Amino acid sequence: MDRGRRYRYGPWRGGDDPLAVPLDVRAAVDDIGRDVLEGSSLRDALSSLLDRGHDGRRGLDQLRRQVRKRRRELQRRGDLAGTLDHVRQLLDQALAAEREELAGRDDEASRLAQMQLGSVPDDTATAVSELRDYDWASDEARGRFDQIRQLLRHEVLDAQFAGMRQALQAARTGAQGGGDPEAMQRVRDMVAELNQLLAAHAAGEETTELFDQFMDRHGEFFPERPRDTDDLIDLLARRQAAAERMMRSLSPAQRDELQRLMTEALDDPDLESQLAQLRDNLAALRPGLGQGPPVRMSGDEPLGYGDAVGAVADLADLESLERQLRQQHPGSSLDDVDVDALERQLAPSAAADLRALRDLERELERQGYLAPGRNPGDGLQLTPKALRRLGETALRRVFAQLDAAGRGDHDDRRAGAADERTGAALPWEFGADRPVDAVQTVRNAVLRTAGSDAVVPPARRAGQVHLAVDDFAVAETERRTQAVVALCVDLSFSMVAEDRWGPMKQTALALAHLVGTRFRGDALQIIGFDRWARRLTPLELAGVEPEYVQGTNLQHALSLAGRHLRRHPAAEPVVLVVTDGEPTAHLEPDGTAAFNWPTTAATLRATVAEADAISRAGASLNIFMLGEDPGLARFVDAIARRSGGRVFTPELGRLGEYVVADYLRARRGRRAAG
Repeated sequence: MDRGRRYRYGPWRGGDDPLAVPLDVRAAVDDIGRDVLEGSSLRDALSSLLDRGHDGRRGLDQLRRQVRKRRRELQRRGDLAGTLDHVRQLLDQALAAEREELAGRDDEASRLAQMQLGSVPDDTATAVSELRDYDWASDEARGRFDQIRQLLRHEVLDAQFAGMRQALQAARTGAQGGGDPEAMQRVRDMVAELNQLLAAHAAGEETTELFDQFMDRHGEFFPERPRDTDDLIDLLARRQAAAERMMRSLSPAQRDELQRLMTEALDDPDLESQLAQLRDNLAALRPGLGQGPPVRMSGDEPLGYGDAVGAVADLADLESLERQLRQQHPGSSLDDVDVDALERQLAPSAAADLRALRDLERELERQGYLAPGRNPGDGLQLTPKALRRLGETALRRVFAQLDAAGRGDHDDRRAGAADERTGAALPWEFGADRPVDAVQTVRNAVLRTAGSDAVVPPARRAGQVHLAVDDFAVAETERRTQAVVALCVDLSFSMVAEDRWGPMKQTALALAHLVGTRFRGDALQIIGFDRWARRLTPLELAGVEPEYVQGTNLQHALSLAGRHLRRHPAAEPVVLVVTDGEPTAHLEPDGTAAFNWPTTAATLRATVAEADAISRAGASLNIFMLGEDPGLARFVDAIARRSGGRVFTPELGRLGEYVVADYLRARRGRRAAG
């Protein structure tokens, strides 16, 4: 190592902590899987999890309720036309003070002034315009009228720039100290530089340095502290859109009067031109903003123009958040939600809850539990990793119900060609038929002779090892019979209607996980059937959604099961059927499915023929009957008598226990009749 090289250590600033413990999403996978197994689509199951919340975090449902509550509070906050009321109040006060002053004077000029005041129109905007050049006799009246112009000027600017009230505080104290002209010049300079910054950004120039310089000089006008030029544009466009929407929310008369008042009060051609240019720049950079419907506010408190624009901007945020939190449009994700707006309108804790949900959504995909479908538009799908998790969880629940004595009671320790060594060795006993463990036998002999003081004849010293009877060891073995398993599960709509869909899926996944992890030599085939039967992988079964299809084609399912058994003639055959209705469909010779309700003799004959074929293959047909269908009860009883199989009527909550226990029993060759 170069001793002259120095290293500096500090906090990680490159994004997420690379050493952070990964988010534990296993409980979330279980929640999603439970809904999927009950018949929900993966999208609906994920949406349900995000709506409910996870790990103590609020879900989207609660966030939406808070957004709606905040929106109702804001709509009751005040009256958008408050600026007009305030201007009218100031104008009435100015006229009253002026008339009182003129009434105390007895000269021609005062009488002419009284006549002029008497002809002032009721329209506030017109009255302010006509009194613009009036020579006020009362200092109080002049002050009130100047307040009108300052109020309107500052309201116009405050509506566009949130920090204008604080920045123009000197202007509000009056023009006597020279504060007003200086403050307005600062505003002109700021707007001019802002337009230059936006023009450079629109031209595609790098504006990072220009933005930093602009914020250094004029940051007081932007208490929101935008991060970059795009953030600044979004901020300004939001308030500009709110101002336009607020004006559309007034009555036509109010809108016309307020617009004329603001134009009259600004009285600054340069600033008005710069503001018009700013509006054009924002419209070009963020087109389509401000197109929302008029806002209806029912409060009694008069809102100034700037406050009204702020309220409308907040309402626009809340409306947008409500749409984003619904997650209803195709391809929607939590990345669509404006976290900054959520934090601005609710609280930092709400933004933290949303970020936690967003991290959960990302981690489910990043950790390999969810993956995009093969085709565009398929959305997310469960992965084999998620399926293993669901199967493991389902199997754990099944084994939790089984008696401890029955767990794992599926190994036969007899010797034979199919024995599997466990790795342990046992002492040899007379009559033992396990294979000799040569390594352990020699090791025992070496250890015995190495510790013996007996004199060994020279003929036996040339590296020879002499064995005694007690040295012999045999390998411990387990005989594991191989089974070929066909699990036929009913997918007809009645399984969904009677809440049997979830237990059926969980049972199938538990059995698939048991076979895949502990009996890998077994050949499991899951066969789903409604009007037709089809082979399903565990992943396909987990994702299959219920369809309104009439028909229970057990004949087709048993036909596919028979083909599966014939492909593994040396294995122990196990056929399990989970159904809740008697057969009502069968395949015709041309391959079409014939459905009839009530069932027909032809359907029953075809199904019984396939059951007989299963029996001839050496398999007993064990049926798990769900529900109390009399026709199904008669049918399965007849099938059991013909094939030597068994009939189970488990409670839904114990279906998995019954199926797994029967599989473990049947694969050992102990097929019980009756």
